[in-house]
Amino acid sequence: MKSGTRHEGQGSFPPWSRIPSLKEMAEELEIDHDALIQSFARDKSDQELAEQFDISSETAASLREHFMKYGIGSVMGGD
Repeated sequence: MKSGTRHEGQGSFPPWSRIPSLKEMAEELEIDHDALIQSFARDKSDQELAEQFDISSETAASLREHFMKYGIGSVMGGD
């Protein structure tokens, strides 16, 4: 295949996406980002996170899932 031609299955969109960072999500919820990361490091349960940050356990689970999938950054992808 020649250089510059599109590979099969390759889309026309850039190979990165912009999603909210964990820090942005924490700020929106008015919780301390660093304390949240420390709580993940200490392997606190969703219920413990909920109590610590005064959020629902569902929100805590969502934050954990986001952290496990995307980490703390917000830009994914590459060349």
